[in-house]
Amino acid sequence: MAQNALLNVEGLKTYFDLDKKLIAKAVDGVDFSINPGETVALVGESGSGKSITSLSIMKLVNKPGKIKEGKILFGGKDLVSLSDKEMSTVRGSEIGMIFQEPMTALNPVFTIGNQIVETLIRHKKLTKKQAYQRGVELLRIVGFPRAEETMKEYPHQLSGGMRQRAMIAIAISCDPKLLIADEPTTALDVTIQAQILDLLDEMKKKFNMAVLLITHDLGVVAEYADRVMVMYGGQIVEETTVERLFEEPKHPYTSGLLESLPALDKDVDRLGSIKGTVPPAYNFPVGCRFSDRCPHVMDKCRQANPDLYATEPGHNVRCYLYE
Repeated sequence: MAQNALLNVEGLKTYFDLDKKLIAKAVDGVDFSINPGETVALVGESGSGKSITSLSIMKLVNKPGKIKEGKILFGGKDLVSLSDKEMSTVRGSEIGMIFQEPMTALNPVFTIGNQIVETLIRHKKLTKKQAYQRGVELLRIVGFPRAEETMKEYPHQLSGGMRQRAMIAIAISCDPKLLIADEPTTALDVTIQAQILDLLDEMKKKFNMAVLLITHDLGVVAEYADRVMVMYGGQIVEETTVERLFEEPKHPYTSGLLESLPALDKDVDRLGSIKGTVPPAYNFPVGCRFSDRCPHVMDKCRQANPDLYATEPGHNVRCYLYE
């Protein structure tokens, strides 16, 4: 547990009981911390457990999913033990969230203004007039040139990039200490992606927020994160600073991800790839979860899952190569 951290996740296990015998261990013993004002990236392929980790922090995991074990300590409170009512006051006001598909996250039958105003009245106890003025101001901050008109528009009247900006305005409206951005640029084209990520970075500095950035794009990680956690099979397999990860990746999975990226300074005929696919969360291999796809697999890898080792201060890796 990190001292003075804003968020401490300890031993988090979120499982889905699919039937009496089949259990999907979507998040299986995850530990990490985030400090105030820091951007931490959570990286991995689809199915590695990134989004379920973020939904667990927000306590938005739908049935049959359930947090089975662990603590989520935020500002001295264990969020796991809070009631739905208590959690609803934390959600939005202290922890904001941006979802990967703004069209499904925004309510299609209410105007953008209505959705911002409702959040401000609920969490900030502003009058309707104050909330409306603050809403216009927030839309200007996130880059709407026609902020007044946008307040009266519905989500379907905005482009994908503008909808995502509206989501950011709602997420930062109550000055949260932590912002969770779950693949915030997935549905957007490349130029708009860069604008949205620059905007998030600007908001983080302006409001001194910590950001948990969930992504599968290592280019985004290199540009915007301070620290990075690589996730595979519901567990964190490597954790270090962004510089260390790109200079000296330790876990074979991390190395595989980096080798699959095109590099400007190398001329190669074919990019690297990782054989196979992420195993489903109800059917992980015995031992190390990456053993079926790993080029360095040893006998012991197929017998027991390694712990997360500290190979040096601030660099942890879950691999027997560093035991």
